[in-house]
Amino acid sequence: MTKTMFAVLVVSGLMAAPLPQFVSTAVAQTAQPASDTKTAKAKKEPSAGLMAMRERQKKCGAEWKEAKAAGKVAKEMKWPKYWSACNKRLKGA
Repeated sequence: MTKTMFAVLVVSGLMAAPLPQFVSTAVAQTAQPASDTKTAKAKKEPSAGLMAMRERQKKCGAEWKEAKAAGKVAKEMKWPKYWSACNKRLKGA
């Protein structure tokens, strides 16, 4: 019976202890400000090739939407296949 009373006293003593001290220091050690990680990496400008690819993709996307709406695209044709063919065509032009 003394072990049980001792356990109850220890548990009640731990519950009454000021835990915010321990929690706040643990959180402070693990938390990093979000602004430090964002400012550490500077965005680099996209290359000329990437810019050209984006332009071709926009043009092909507009063509795809028009062709789809007009019913000129075969049912088995999906965007990736259309994009591949359109990209090759625009690169060659």
